[in-house]
Amino acid sequence: MNPNEYKHFYNEVGRLNGWDFSRLNVIVEGEAWNFHDRVTSLCRPGHVLLDIGTGGGEALLAIADSALLLIGIDQSEGMLETAAYNLGRSGKPNVRFLHMNAEQLHFPEAFFNLVTCRHSEFNAKEAARVLTQDGVFLTQQVSEGDKINLKQAFGRGQAWNIKQGILQDRYAAELQNAGFSRVQTFKYDATEYYSSIEDLIFLLKFTPIVPDFGQSDTDFQILHRFIEENQTDQGIRSNSARFMIIAEK
Repeated sequence: MNPNEYKHFYNEVGRLNGWDFSRLNVIVEGEAWNFHDRVTSLCRPGHVLLDIGTGGGEALLAIADSALLLIGIDQSEGMLETAAYNLGRSGKPNVRFLHMNAEQLHFPEAFFNLVTCRHSEFNAKEAARVLTQDGVFLTQQVSEGDKINLKQAFGRGQAWNIKQGILQDRYAAELQNAGFSRVQTFKYDATEYYSSIEDLIFLLKFTPIVPDFGQSDTDFQILHRFIEENQTDQGIRSNSARFMIIAEK
């Protein structure tokens, strides 16, 4: 496949895959945890859960049976339209989606037993305010070394040339300063294989891994070389670097 064909896929891939990242075909080797499994392990039938940066709500709906009430918030109207559609299809009566900024949560103090945030910004003080005294905050974030071979190929990228661990340390310090009594951090760097060119291009188009990807024809030439160099029998190779913080009040 040549660079012009990659460009064609770039223009078509949103229509083919929609916004649902769960539909990406990717094999991950060395993933140390599943974030939502960790969340559900802490859920109890009477719990109320807040999910910050809920996106299209697919992940929240998948764990809806784990708690009494689950509320997902997001700043994007487009994402919330998708979430509302997904909610209607799911038939889950205990899930709500709201348009809200994480910097100012419009909920009473001590309203939630759990607050979660996956790959999204959050405000530590606001999270602490809306949590019950024995509440727990969990977040998973993208580490600086994520998709390192892609960033090296393009010479730019999300958190490019930023020292490893900066974001994790910042978030942990903010949570401690917000009054959480116990803050634990975890991290992993897993190998991943994208099954198809469409999967990789979808990732580049709808995430900030390589800023402004697709605006230059040169990007498709670089992508062509990257795929040739990283194609394996399992798929197109990159890496998934993540950290997780669990903070208890």
